[in-house]
Formats: sequence, C-alpha cells, structure tokens
Amino acid sequence: MNTNRSTRLALTSAVAILASACSDISSPVASPGITGVSSRASLVASDFTILANQAITCTNGTITGEVGTFQATPTGSITNTACVIGGEQVGTGASVAAYNAFLSEYAALTPQIGDVCTVLSGTLDGVELAPGNYCYPAAATLTGVLTLKGPSNASWTFQIGTSGTGALTGTNFTVLMAGGAQQCNVTWWVAEAATMTTSNFVGTILAGAAITLTGGTFYGDAFSRADVTVTGTDVVGCDDRQSSGSGPKDHGKCNQGVGNGPEACDPGNSNNRRTSNDELGGTPGQPGRKGSK
Repeated sequence: MNTNRSTRLALTSAVAILASACSDISSPVASPGITGVSSRASLVASDFTILANQAITCTNGTITGEVGTFQATPTGSITNTACVIGGEQVGTGASVAAYNAFLSEYAALTPQIGDVCTVLSGTLDGVELAPGNYCYPAAATLTGVLTLKGPSNASWTFQIGTSGTGALTGTNFTVLMAGGAQQCNVTWWVAEAATMTTSNFVGTILAGAAITLTGGTFYGDAFSRADVTVTGTDVVGCDDRQSSGSGPKDHGKCNQGVGNGPEACDPGNSNNRRTSNDELGGTPGQPGRKGSK
C-alpha cells in the first residue's frame, strides 16, 4: 500500500506502533542511536525570528530578528508595547513565503507510521541527551535543567504529542548546550500549544497552536500555526536555516555601562555598530554613554 504522507492515517492508531519501536529513558543519560525521522534542525530559510498566522503581541520584551504574520491587515496584526523588535512585517510577500516554508517543515516533521524515536518522560531535570530524535506521545511538562551534549554539527529533534495531541509547557526550565553543541541545531515540533514561563529555552519551536513566552530568555525561533505572545522575554533568533551548522544571529545593540557585566551581546559589536562604553575607556558611574569611532 502506498503510504504517501498526504495519506494521513489516523495518528492515534499509529501510537502503538510508534511506541513499540521506541525505547524509554530510564536513566539521566541516554544515547539513542536513532533511525527514521531525520535528526536535524529546522530547514526554514528566513530571517524571521517569530512567525504567526494572525497576531503577534510583544510587551516589555526584546526580539532580535524580524517578526511576521501570514495574514495581512486588518486580520493580521503586530502589537508592540515597549518592545525592541528587529523588524515587523504583517502579511508581506516575505512573511507569507516564510510562513508557508514553516508549514511545509511542520508537515515534514509530523509523526508518521514507521518513524522511530526515543520516548521521553518526566520533567527532564538533570537529564543529559546525546544528539538524536526524541518524543513525548502526549504532553510534555518540563522544569529544571536539561543538557544537550554533542559536537557543533550535531542536531536534536523533539516531537511533542506524537499521538496527535500534546502541548509543550516549561516553567523554570533551562536548556544547556555542551561539547560544542549549537543552539540553532535544536528543533521542537509540538502538536498543540507551547508555553515557556521564566525559562532559559534553547531551540526552534514549530507549534501547531499558540506560543506564549513569559520572562526568561529564548534562544531560537518561534513559529506558530496560531498566534505568538511575548511578555518580558529576551528572544534571540536563528538565521540561515539551510546551513546544517547554522548558529545564532549576531548579538547586537550592546549598551554596557562600565562594570555592568555581560548582557548577552557581543562587546565587539556594541551600540549597534558603535563602540561600547567599555571599548571607549569609559568610567564607572557613566553607563549608557554612546560613542563613535
């Protein structure tokens, strides 16, 4: 029988097959040795950090990279309240093309009969994972510290809700990269909504429903088939998604006062292509001073 991907057999009937082909993690360290669904980062090629179907809302946050919607005005909208955003596109040719590329990638990662993964359970606190494909049959509720360890060309794919339903929820959840692993080589496919609260998240989320980010940091892209809401989160996106070794976007607009410490920016690219306070030999007590070469 031709099992073309367009012939979407009921995923609920595929769960038993998928589960029997997968192994459950029973210790904090797992080395999967996976075949089946390709273990790779998202191939969505765009400069967009956030994509939504209709609405993007950002309040008191920072987003490095552009945000865009599939729908144009008046149904499409971007609401910016005290946010710093790299660029906004509501239903433009570029944002529509990027959104369609996201939909194609989302469909390509949708679980199929015969796919093989390593089944995860629990909060992932204290777990270290080697590169590979991982899945939760239903919802995933995460907290604590997850470590992803591998070389710079390694990738991780997480599928949440392989039974057809399941949301991703993280609270005080931190993802650490080790061994040279790159943040932009991590992909989280989610059947339904994704919610991160006061978390330090790493990876690109491809969500079937709304994405909600509150507080903390988010290192990757957030693409949703519904809406995206960002409140008080520092979001740094990934670009050049077609490169297997793609890394994070350049950190920009560093505005360090002397003695302020690191600000998740590149001191050599401070103040948006101007030298920083520290680079100009500024003194404590005079933060925020801009300089020029």
